[in-house]
Amino acid sequence: MNTIEEQAAIFRALADPTRLKLLKLLCSQKDPDALCVNALTGFLGITQPAVSQHLRLLKSVGLVTGQRRGYHIHYSINPEAVKRCQKMMSVALSIEEPSEENLCQNCNEGRKQNVS
Repeated sequence: MNTIEEQAAIFRALADPTRLKLLKLLCSQKDPDALCVNALTGFLGITQPAVSQHLRLLKSVGLVTGQRRGYHIHYSINPEAVKRCQKMMSVALSIEEPSEENLCQNCNEGRKQNVS
C-alpha cells in the first residue's frame, strides 16, 4: 500500500465511525468466533444492509475477510492487512521533510501524467 490512491482508499474506509466500530469489534474476535452479518447487526444496532455495505467496503481494501459457513458468511479481520495498514499510515503521516531529489521526481512524474 504505497501509492497515494491506495492510501486514500484506506483513509476513506476508516473515515466512517461505524466502520471503525466494525473493525474494533472484529479485532476483538478470535478466528473461530468470526461474526456473521446478523451478529454484527445486533452488536451495532444498525440494519443488515448497512452492515453488509460497510463490510463490503472494508473487504474491498483488504482489512476484512469473509468465510462461508453454511448459509452465512462469517467475517474476521485480516491481521496481515491491518499490520500493513498501520505501517502505511505511519509513513503517510510522518513529518519528515522530503529531499529535493524526491520533490523533483514527484513533479516530473506529475507532469508526465498530465501530458499523457
